[in-house]
Formats: sequence, structure tokens, C-alpha cells
Amino acid sequence: MSGAIDSRLHAADEMAALELLHELGCTDGLPVVVPTPERVERMVVATGLPADVSLGAMGPNLGDATIEKIAACAVMAGCLPDHLPVVLAALQAAMDPRFDLTEMQATTHCIAPFLIVNGPARHACGPIASGFGALGPGHRANASIGRALRLCMINIGGGRAGSSDMALLGHPGKFTFCMAEDEDSSPFVPLHVSRGFAPEDSVVTLVGTEAPHSVIFVGDADDPTASDRLVKTLAMTLANVGSNNAHFGRGSAVVILNPDHIGVLAAAGYDRTSLAEALAERAANPRALMHELNPSMVRAGRSSDADDLVRVFRSPEELVIIAGGGSGLYSMVLPSWGAGPHVNPSVSARIELDQACEIPGMSPLR
Repeated sequence: MSGAIDSRLHAADEMAALELLHELGCTDGLPVVVPTPERVERMVVATGLPADVSLGAMGPNLGDATIEKIAACAVMAGCLPDHLPVVLAALQAAMDPRFDLTEMQATTHCIAPFLIVNGPARHACGPIASGFGALGPGHRANASIGRALRLCMINIGGGRAGSSDMALLGHPGKFTFCMAEDEDSSPFVPLHVSRGFAPEDSVVTLVGTEAPHSVIFVGDADDPTASDRLVKTLAMTLANVGSNNAHFGRGSAVVILNPDHIGVLAAAGYDRTSLAEALAERAANPRALMHELNPSMVRAGRSSDADDLVRVFRSPEELVIIAGGGSGLYSMVLPSWGAGPHVNPSVSARIELDQACEIPGMSPLR
């Protein structure tokens, strides 16, 4: 990896090795599985790719993201071999120039890559949770896959807090931030299909976001006012005056709709496209208010423009809408950074399930 662990490290035992990794800044602060040569080699074999194959340079330190280094991070994160196809696809998406990973790692904003998994990989590489508590603890695939990406960002990309990762506070999603879309209970077409992939494709979509903001709503599909009230509630949450999106008027954001809420919207005739259009239209704040709060960031309008609005999004395409979570009162909105040369877009990459090799009896912990 970059920096301190370009060459092989040596320690008396696993406990000493773990302490050495902590001391060198190679962990996320939590204990890791020690990446012994045997464990890393087995994980490399599971990818079906040579150890020295590179996915490219990973910012901000432009470390060479070889399969061997990615496998080492995956071992440290506690991944199983089945998780590797998603990890590799997530790395490809993260290092897509449009994702602006270097700038994302260096910003003072709290942004973190949020991984959304669609298609057969939800089951083949997991199971990757999409329902109750999908963004919380207790789901091994979610936790390990998201953590592997973060450890790659630390050890290959060189993003270390206070030196190259300049987030003023960060957020817990910078440990791990991964879930699947709940395709089975969603009335909408799956996210990856809406982005031009085939239903049978496995796809990971990365979006750089803040931590989730809860959206509470009570309603049912038989209430003719429910859908309009829900759209307005979601739009107002997206237009949170403290968010970058509200000030910059650009950047992606994610909306995670629980089964009850997406059911209300589907019953009213919404699909993903029409809902994004409605949210983009309604997510706005009066210019006078935005100028009052941050005059250095939002210009004042003319006196005749008292109702002039600052829109949160340039287009509906900046909204990534997925189904997920358990039934009940709460959905989620995830604002974003809205900066970087490509203005914080979402990026998707196909997950290659046929690339990996199955090794009977193999465990990364052996």
C-alpha cells in the first residue's frame, strides 16, 4: 500500500501486528483482520485476477490500486471472498474521474462514498441488506464491503484525517456506508435499470453524501392528500438551508423511501422519474432567506424578486431515489457536497460476478 506499508511488515504475533497497523495509521481506528501473506494471497486468488493488475491511481496520494493491495484492505475489513466483486466495482466507480475522489478526500466537508448495490449481487455477494437497519450494525456484507472501500481510501489513496482527509468532523459513514436497494418490494424499476443497465446486471452506484437525515411522515395510500404532503416533506428536507446543495444549487442527493412511503407515491402514479421531477421543482428556498443567512455565498435579489427562489438541484437527474428500509414512519434523505470539478455526481459500475474464482473451504481468517 502507500506510505508505511509499501513493503512487508513483521511482528511477533497477531496482537503485535494489529498494534503496529494502528500505530502506522493503516486502520480506520477499529481492530482489523491482520493481512498476513496467506490471507491476502487467498483473497487475490478469489478475484481471478493477477495480483499486480492495477485499477489505476487512487487519490489524493495517487497510490497504485493493485489487486493485491485491494485484497489486503478487504482482508483487513473482514470481507469474505464473495464480497470482492462488489469491492472491485466500487473501487472502479470511485476512481472514475467523474467521481472526483481526490477532491472528495481532501475537502473540509463531511462527504463519504455511499454504495448502493443492485441486481443479483445483492444475494450472490452477501446477502447485502436492504430492509430494516440496512445502514446500521449487524449486516456483515454491508459493513465489510463499505469498510473495504474506506480502508483502500486510507491505505492506497492516502486519505488520513487531518493531513490529506481534511473533513472538519466527518460522519459515521466514513467507516462504512453500503446497502442494497430493496428491489423485491419496490413498485419502481430498480435503480440500475433506470440508469440503462439490464435487469440481470449487477451494479454498484456510488454517491458522495452526508450522513442520512431522517424524514418522518404519516399517511396512507387511501388519503388523497398523502402523496402531495409526502413530496412536499421530502422536498423541504432536501432544501435544508444548512446543506451545501441549498447554497450551491447543484450536486447529487439520495432519497431512500421505505415500503410504506414508496407505496403512497406509487399509488398516486409516481415513478422514479416523475418523483425526481417533482422534488427538483419543489426543493427551493427564497433567495432573500439564503442571502440573509449566508450573504457571501448567495447574491441578493432585486427588490422586485422577493419570491425569487434558489433551487437546490440543476436537474432531476441529480436525485438518486431508491427503495429501502423497514415499513413505518421514517424515510431518509442524504444531501451531498455539491463541489469538485464534476460537481459531485453519482457514478455506477458493473459488478463482474463471473470474474471470481471459488476456492472450496477458503476463509480470509485462516
